[in-house]
Amino acid sequence: MSSILILNGPNLNLLGTRQPEVYGKTTLQDIENMCVSHGESLGVSVSCIQSNHEGALVDAIHAAKGQHDGIVLNAGAYTHTSIALMDAISSVALPVIELHLSNIHARESFRHKSFIAPVAVGQICGFGALGYRLAIDAMLNHIGK
Repeated sequence: MSSILILNGPNLNLLGTRQPEVYGKTTLQDIENMCVSHGESLGVSVSCIQSNHEGALVDAIHAAKGQHDGIVLNAGAYTHTSIALMDAISSVALPVIELHLSNIHARESFRHKSFIAPVAVGQICGFGALGYRLAIDAMLNHIGK
């Protein structure tokens, strides 16, 4: 059975209450439940991790090697700052899809630069919580499952 890790970064634990006009009213728990359910319907195992700490995200990426077939990563603000996450992705040789709830290209200019994009197989942004389902489908297509 294929396995996908959904990895969420800083402040995503506040979804549903944090700037709902930007990020929507769906909670992280709702998103995780949706991802697991969508995975089950496709015969794929989905695991979810969230951390506000960059090192914990790096550790999760390292631990995914040999455990998962791919990673869907919403690195939050670390997308625009973390060379450590970029290096971790490069080091594990797993496909990663970069995900954002909002359209980062239509927001502040500092959000236009991604350190994840150069090492990701693709980027999904601007579709809210639906983006997670799209990312799971895209990952399965990418890995040929």
